[in-house]
Amino acid sequence: MQRLLAFAAAGHKMLLVLSAIWIAFFALLGQAGAESKDSALSAAIDGAWREPQNRARDAYRHPYESLTLWGLKLGMTVVEVDPGVRGWWTEILAPYARATGGAYIAALPDRAQSGAAAESPDAAHAAFWKGVADKSVFGEVKAYEFGPQHPDSIPAASVDLILVARAFHNWARQGDATHAYLRAFFTMLKPGGILAVEQHRAPVGADPRAGTGYVPESYVIEEARKVGFVLEAKSEINANPKDTRDHPFGVWTLPPTRRSAPAGQPDDPNFDHAKYDAVGESDRMTLRFRKPN
Repeated sequence: MQRLLAFAAAGHKMLLVLSAIWIAFFALLGQAGAESKDSALSAAIDGAWREPQNRARDAYRHPYESLTLWGLKLGMTVVEVDPGVRGWWTEILAPYARATGGAYIAALPDRAQSGAAAESPDAAHAAFWKGVADKSVFGEVKAYEFGPQHPDSIPAASVDLILVARAFHNWARQGDATHAYLRAFFTMLKPGGILAVEQHRAPVGADPRAGTGYVPESYVIEEARKVGFVLEAKSEINANPKDTRDHPFGVWTLPPTRRSAPAGQPDDPNFDHAKYDAVGESDRMTLRFRKPN
């Protein structure tokens, strides 16, 4: 009996030792996970300089998860295509580049292609520079006119990551513009460089030229493949199953645009936004392509 009790006691001690080892192991895993978190990216996303209306959209655009999926790293040279006036991603990417020794480059709309724009090209460019004027936040921002007329304005093999956020629906309706832009991206990226895509997603088989603001995921993937890109990852981070994608004024019926009349016409004060506000922002594809080494 004494031997049995001694054996049981020894076994109990062994279990305690093993339990302690497992607890320490999982603690180390948790610590490693915490250390691998990009604190500079978190700080940029939490930055006090971000406009409140932009910060409110984080729930739909998942900036940390998206940029992590896309492979953003410290010290990268990043190009944002057509960022707008101090755009949503600009408020994150430019401060991140400043803080990590990287570079932020804006590929602004080509004046040669902007004749039909509601705002004059000069005014649009001036507004962008005014938005990023605070160098203590945005650093030394660079910008180039970029488009089919100036596809080589950004030097070849000089960029680590290019972000295209919701532009393919415009290019799809401009002849071979999609091919021209993608070919230019392939050229400006370094070998192994990343093309990051966020885009309103149409149902399978939909016409990318329909003018709804949505394009099929297969369209983006196939067009990128044609110029040499390899699809490396895709995610449902920014999916929205509530988005039926059949709204009266296309994707712009939804927040944040909330259009209530055809483009160019006055808003309809009697339009009921409630149904579309309940949907939230659009269903989106989130894709990462790589230029082969």
